[in-house]
Amino acid sequence: MWPRPPRAASSDRVTGRLPDIPFPGDWRHVAFGDVASTNSEAMQRALDGDAGGLWITAERQLQGRGRRGRAWVSEAGNLYASLLLIDPAPMERIGTLPLVAALAVYNALRPLFAAVPQALAIKWPNDILVDGAKVNGILLESTTLPDGRMAVVIGCGINCVHHPENPIYPATDLKACGFDVTPQRLFPVLASSFATEIARWDRGQGFAAIREDWLRAARGLGGPIRINLSDRVLEGRFADLDSRGYLLLEDPSGTLTPVSAGDLFFNS
Repeated sequence: MWPRPPRAASSDRVTGRLPDIPFPGDWRHVAFGDVASTNSEAMQRALDGDAGGLWITAERQLQGRGRRGRAWVSEAGNLYASLLLIDPAPMERIGTLPLVAALAVYNALRPLFAAVPQALAIKWPNDILVDGAKVNGILLESTTLPDGRMAVVIGCGINCVHHPENPIYPATDLKACGFDVTPQRLFPVLASSFATEIARWDRGQGFAAIREDWLRAARGLGGPIRINLSDRVLEGRFADLDSRGYLLLEDPSGTLTPVSAGDLFFNS
């Protein structure tokens, strides 16, 4: 049986509201009704010569996808958005960008949970949880353009009114949490939060400050976790996050293993 909606539906949480924030003036926005994938559309525009700083949104994605090629449920009512960046940082710093994206989404949603900030948390590397249930998805894709520049697309889906029925990890949506939030209302808040965090990141040079804020919002820090990799499963204690954004997993002997990617689960 699917678990009950998280406790965020209680009356003390619906008092939160989103601020009135305009869309960032330095960026552009193209909105679609139906599109195959906002990430694919953004990447095609990069290949066609777009200079970057471009948001693509859609009411529905017909071929939405998540990490590792998993299908992403993309019915109308949720927020589907992708940000195109061109040469956002040197290659060795790009790996920290998923954590920047996570912090941007987390901060965009924080006003809704002002009365109960502990309900909102980040699950490494870039999932946002409400009372332990996933409310978003982030997918970063990159390619080298013919002229040698790097195109990076940050795809961001936020469950406003729908969530998957049978996910790998428990999911929820903002409506189930008691919030009546439309994609149109949420998008400028999200875009503004991204503008703030990417500026703080400063092409990767400001990741230390991002890391500190990320750790303060992290769920499971210091506790037992399991990470499913493509070829094996790792278990240990979530000890820290290093300067590259890698999770540091501590085994019983105290040895730290850096993990760059994987599916994290919390052990009781």
